[in-house]
Amino acid sequence: MAPPDLLSLALLSLCLLVLVVEPHIAYGSSRGSFGLNNGAAASAVNGICATSVTIHGYKCKEHEVKTQDGYILNMQRIPEGRVGGSSCIGHKKQPVLIQHGVLVDGMTWLLNSPEQNLPMILADKGFDVWIANTRGTRFCRKHVSLEPGQPEFWDWSWDELVSYDLPAVFDFVFSQTGQKIHYIGHSLGTLLGLASLSEGHQAHTLKSAAFLSPIAYLSHMNTALGVVAARAFVGEITTMFGIAEFNPKGEQASIFLKSLCNYPGVDCYDLLSALTGKNCCLNSSTVDLFIKNEPQSTATKNMVHLAQTVRDGVIAKYNYGRPDYNMMHYGEAQPPIYNISNIPHGLPIFISYGGEDALSDLRDVQLLLDSLKFHDVDKLMIQYIKDYAHADFIMGINAKDIVYNQIVQFFKNQR
Repeated sequence: MAPPDLLSLALLSLCLLVLVVEPHIAYGSSRGSFGLNNGAAASAVNGICATSVTIHGYKCKEHEVKTQDGYILNMQRIPEGRVGGSSCIGHKKQPVLIQHGVLVDGMTWLLNSPEQNLPMILADKGFDVWIANTRGTRFCRKHVSLEPGQPEFWDWSWDELVSYDLPAVFDFVFSQTGQKIHYIGHSLGTLLGLASLSEGHQAHTLKSAAFLSPIAYLSHMNTALGVVAARAFVGEITTMFGIAEFNPKGEQASIFLKSLCNYPGVDCYDLLSALTGKNCCLNSSTVDLFIKNEPQSTATKNMVHLAQTVRDGVIAKYNYGRPDYNMMHYGEAQPPIYNISNIPHGLPIFISYGGEDALSDLRDVQLLLDSLKFHDVDKLMIQYIKDYAHADFIMGINAKDIVYNQIVQFFKNQR
């Protein structure tokens, strides 16, 4: 069993497991200004801009976006670099939308210094940067008619993130900028983007996509803790939590984790490496900051859906567990499959994956690449980093030189 002081790190490790249609109407509002704000409290009033962006000398503005199913999402916009940045295309800065994974929020991109974190690097390179936050995280706990204390507030999985959250933020950014958008997703953010694109969504607003540590397929995930967690989420966890909030900081989640650590073969001492692989390039102070800010809540149903993806080896919609229930929701006994090969073959795509990543296993990445075998060769850029594991892509101290500079050049090549 893991000692008590490691339990929180284990839950944070779990968040790294799954760390963007037809036009949807996006309703947006803004607050704050593009001026400096030196506030440091991580409160709902100040938000991510004040706590992690403006304190470094960047302009930043908070926005709220309403989804078609009534959730109010929070976004941050960094419109330029500290010295204004250089325009990427003419005088208009190209918008970039960045999507985090599950159990974390947009703060996870901002833990390293401005010289090392992706949003600020992009802003300094002349891009108009937008950071997305999904429903259920600390600044996205509002709905037009539901409260977080109601089970109905949490009746969703990543299907709804594909169908509602992504279209809402894409349409809002497009309405504000009038330009097609570059997309970046890490881990679950890659799954959302790939699933969305496979169904023809975002075609009118997307310019290119970058997928870091992709987890489209998860059947070869090779961590004992991750496999046991996936099995548990498919089974007994729904009895424990029901259709409700999965709060990693809550008592029930701690009990759940302790039970996982008792499974034979599960080592809960080197937790980060045990679940994500041996990350080569993390700074201890960044990990400490990560622990202070994360994890965030999600829906139990979302965790179950991710576990189904691990168990079943396919990218499919949520399985309600009974043919008649699936028939009621989908008109067929089995959940429909997201067919990755349907992604437009001419869409510019950048994929970066690591040789030490225990979540985005090399065999699963190969399944993804096989699904893209008919993609235009000159539109698909693949980067393999032998020493990288899952967390290195968002917190690695050398990620700028190895990954982010490649993304910047890839985006600039999409004229």
